[in-house]
Amino acid sequence: MPIRTLPPQLINQIAAGEVVERPASAIKELVENAFDAQASRVDIDVEQGGLRLFRVRDNGIGIARDELALALSRHATSKIASLDDLENVSTMGFRGEALPSISSVSRLTLTSRYRDAAEAWQVCTDGAETEFDIRPAAHPPGSTVEVRDIFYNTPARRKFLRSEKTEFQHIETLIRRMALARLDVGLSLTHNQRGILQLKATQSQTDIDQRLTALLGGDFLEQSLPVDFSAAGLRLHGWVGLPTFSRSQADHQFFYVNGRLVKDKLVSVAIRQAYQDVLYHGRQSVYVLYLELDPTGVDVNAHPTKMEVRFRESRMVHDFLFRGLHRLLGGTRAGLGIPVSSFVMSPSESVPIKPSVTAIDRSNSPATANSLSSPVKPGSSVSFRQTTLPLNVAEIMQNYGALITERAGPEPASISAQDDQSMRPLGFALAHLHGAFILAENAQGLILVDAHAAHERVTYEKLKQEQQAGPIPSQPLLLPIRLNLSETEVELAVEHADSLAAAGIELGRIGPETLLIRALPALLCHGDGEQLVRDVLSDLNTHGQSRRVEETLNQMLATMACHGSIRANRKLSVPEMNALLREMEATERSGQCNHGRPTWVQLTLGDLNGLFMRGR
Repeated sequence: MPIRTLPPQLINQIAAGEVVERPASAIKELVENAFDAQASRVDIDVEQGGLRLFRVRDNGIGIARDELALALSRHATSKIASLDDLENVSTMGFRGEALPSISSVSRLTLTSRYRDAAEAWQVCTDGAETEFDIRPAAHPPGSTVEVRDIFYNTPARRKFLRSEKTEFQHIETLIRRMALARLDVGLSLTHNQRGILQLKATQSQTDIDQRLTALLGGDFLEQSLPVDFSAAGLRLHGWVGLPTFSRSQADHQFFYVNGRLVKDKLVSVAIRQAYQDVLYHGRQSVYVLYLELDPTGVDVNAHPTKMEVRFRESRMVHDFLFRGLHRLLGGTRAGLGIPVSSFVMSPSESVPIKPSVTAIDRSNSPATANSLSSPVKPGSSVSFRQTTLPLNVAEIMQNYGALITERAGPEPASISAQDDQSMRPLGFALAHLHGAFILAENAQGLILVDAHAAHERVTYEKLKQEQQAGPIPSQPLLLPIRLNLSETEVELAVEHADSLAAAGIELGRIGPETLLIRALPALLCHGDGEQLVRDVLSDLNTHGQSRRVEETLNQMLATMACHGSIRANRKLSVPEMNALLREMEATERSGQCNHGRPTWVQLTLGDLNGLFMRGR
């Protein structure tokens, strides 16, 4: 077939296939244009889930009459003029494809009044025009884009659209995400003339709190930690949910790069690693985070939808996110942070209980964990095979295999009024309930502690500190493991030989596609060394680094801590209970056990009064 030039409408429809997937994706492009036009107010009206009509109105700078037709031309933009501009993109839209792509698959009307202009102008198109009829119109300063009958002329695309309800759900989710991107812009959303969202522009911290509450629920701010730290030209700010404030789905994870909502694997991995050891299995963290960096440090032109970005220094960004958030979450301690609340349930899950009382999963609680080992008696230690443990870890296990009682003073079982001012965050022990739970009194009311879960975390953190005090001990293998890999993987192993050795892994190259595993971390030498090395090399190939060894070591230490902690039905004395409470107050991440379950619950005096309907 001969080579031919495609007609303009077909070119635009091909572009629309990349940019306009459904009404929500078209609305995203239009709202981003409104943001770029310096609008302080954006109104979105939708009918029939956007299948019949959607309209985006803003009060931005508008478009001059002479530029209306150009705005509907492909690759025409006011935001990029040179390659330098493309490498310093600070606007949401810059490709010049949105309006012509949308107009090529719909009936579009663009009305705009340039700021300070005496009148507005309007142009209508169904995608087939090459010449545009521009007419005067009545319109305040700003622009309105009205889109009717999307995909009317591309039936193959229209049949992939879902029901009115489903399409509108996509739109509402999008607007909620964009409302978090620009807190300073007022937004409204209506569907079939019914108001869905009315969000005013924020001018104070109170306004910000109100918007977050409207978009994420009343518990979000109460159960989140504020974030704001900077390093190496990067700044991260926003909010991260406490580990116990988690969800079954990743639907409350919002990450913005220079104000742009993105979904990035590197970011997701870094945040997931930051929640390591504190997030319950299968749960998803909650966060609203804003990363700011020099525009030259990020390529926003990686995908037509602009939902993906490419960091020029990806390893630095990963380390910045991981270390900052890991340190922040590690700084939380039982009694000093926010009392844990029930897990946030999705609509398909059971109804959550009262927020101030914790729903605790008992599937692995002391009452059902007797099969793990026999109860640990005071002063006893837990025996481990010395061949699998470096000396420092064995010693720390002997020290913390049973509860430390030397620090426990002769503290009273009850608290007098004069002690209120100096009361510890977790208070003082009153009783040991059913051989499993510590009941304590503090200034706010009552504290309940899962003794096994709490001591498990305390022991685990001490083991990690001991393990991290020096290089990871390595143990030579009596019989080296032969590993067949691709030549690329072998080259990667050679390139990272020093970092692998620091992690306790010693490899030797014996052929273009063959390695020998000569040594492994001492704690892991009886595990699957071949799979460990393969996983580490996979991480290095994908991310340029690997935390696989550290994570696997931590899993081993967590198991040791579980076996070495207080067991169910082991009666604790008051000094022993108080010693554990003091350890919890001083230990990082002590609000959760090693499996991410909560270790303590606060029942305030208000909660107690409510239970007995006092004051009503």
